[in-house]
Amino acid sequence: MRLAGLLAEARNSLSQAGLADASLDARILVEHFTATSRTDAVSSPDMPIDAQAVAAVGAAIARRIAGEPVYRILGFREFYGLKLFLSPETLEPRPDTEALVDAVLPRLRQIAARSGTCRILDLGTGTGAIALALLAEVPEATAVGADISADALATASRNARENGLAERFEAVRSDWFEKISGTFDAIVSNPPYISTEELETLQGEVRNFDPARALDGGADGLDAYRTIAAQAKTYLHAAGVVAVEIGHTQRQDVTRLFEASLFRLVEARKDLGGRDRVLVFLRDD
Repeated sequence: MRLAGLLAEARNSLSQAGLADASLDARILVEHFTATSRTDAVSSPDMPIDAQAVAAVGAAIARRIAGEPVYRILGFREFYGLKLFLSPETLEPRPDTEALVDAVLPRLRQIAARSGTCRILDLGTGTGAIALALLAEVPEATAVGADISADALATASRNARENGLAERFEAVRSDWFEKISGTFDAIVSNPPYISTEELETLQGEVRNFDPARALDGGADGLDAYRTIAAQAKTYLHAAGVVAVEIGHTQRQDVTRLFEASLFRLVEARKDLGGRDRVLVFLRDD
């Protein structure tokens, strides 16, 4: 089969299945499994594709039609310029979470410039996305990635190795702060924040493929924030920062929880859709 024909066939199959982003999904899957590029599609549409690659594309298209997200099929996703591998017990890192990295980076750079070092704790690290993005941007920094899932920690450690950051990243199996020791300049987290009741209303691509434990924030979606707000001060330097991702309706509730633990909101950032997504706190004691 020729490249142009394979692209057209993949696009048509996804379109007929009712997928909204059929053209984009087809291009991503075909490029990955045939090791081609957009340039190839334009300059060499008659490029022959071997039977093994055609079969791999066919299998990927079938998985996509069955509802599996594109990046789960690929097994990795880019986040803040890093290639991060996925596994069953990790969330797929999404572009909105990059707002958290953007919010924390200037403060970490100031700390590193002032003291020559910077220590980060990433709670519920998953793929390691937030911690590793910060390490890549702040060479003086080190990070502890904490997660209750052994699968997630293995994936985060692999991502640290693959991106040349393993020497500055430590994976710790911990239920939030349970096994954490020492103090940090920054505590960051994208915790579970969907209420248990809302889980059933999520899109199938999220509900069926992202791990429930990384989504379920309890009856009101705030369980993780209660834990972080109540305990963070014990592990945070006096001038340290706490930054959390939130659900877009949770700004006031999460702010109240942190204020009750003597933190002060110093920055709120919106996501790519203009919705509240990240809150940054400093100690207020």
